[in-house]
Amino acid sequence: YKGLRFSAANVELRRTVEEKSGPDNDNWMTRTETLFRGIVVRCKDTGSVTIRKNVRSRRVTLRVNPRRGVTVSIPYFVPYKAGLEFFLAKKNWVMKVQERQRERIGSEHIPTPEEIEALRKTAKEVLPARLHELAARYSFEYNSVRIKHNSSNWGSCSRKGNINLNLNLVRLPDELRDYVILHELCHLKRPNHGPQFHALLESLCPDHLAKQRALRGYRLY
Repeated sequence: YKGLRFSAANVELRRTVEEKSGPDNDNWMTRTETLFRGIVVRCKDTGSVTIRKNVRSRRVTLRVNPRRGVTVSIPYFVPYKAGLEFFLAKKNWVMKVQERQRERIGSEHIPTPEEIEALRKTAKEVLPARLHELAARYSFEYNSVRIKHNSSNWGSCSRKGNINLNLNLVRLPDELRDYVILHELCHLKRPNHGPQFHALLESLCPDHLAKQRALRGYRLY
C-alpha cells in the first residue's frame, strides 16, 4: 500500500511483520499486530489510522475525530487487511471530513497521536505514584488505578475502589492535578456528591470549589 506506514500500537503483546511491496526501501511497511488494540497505520494524507478488532462489532465502522484521529473498527474474525481496504475506499471522504473539522476548530491545536502517546507515557510515570502518595498521606485504600484517555471526565472511582485517571491530568498545574486525585479518593468514602463528600474534600483540599471552577478553563483532548 504505497504511501502508508505501519507502526506499533501502545500495547505489550504484539508481533511485527515486515512486508515489501516494491524494489525500493521506501515501500517497506512494518505492521505490528496486537492482541488487544490492533494496528496503527500512518497515512501521509490523513495522519494516523487505528484499525481495531472488536469482539462485539458485527460490521466495519469508521470514525474521524479531530483529536484521536481515524479509527476503523472491525469484527474480530475480519482480517486487518479488510479494515485497511475499507479505509482506503473511504480515504477521500475522510480527508473532506478532516478539512471541515479544521475549519470549525480554527487555530486550536489538535494533538497528534504521537503527542497523545507521549502524554500517556508521562501520565503512567507520574499519576499512579502521586495517587499512592496522597492515598497514604490521608489514609485511603484503593483497589487499582488505570490511566485512561477519554473526553468526558478527568477521573472516576468505581464502587469496587478502582480509580481511573485521565492522561490529560499531566497538563494541569500541580494543585489542580491534586484536586482531581483527591476528588476521586474521597469517592472511596463518599460515593456521591452530597454535603458530606464536599466537607471531606474541603478538609483535604481547601477552597476546592475554586479549583473546580479553575479546572473548567482546561479542555480534555
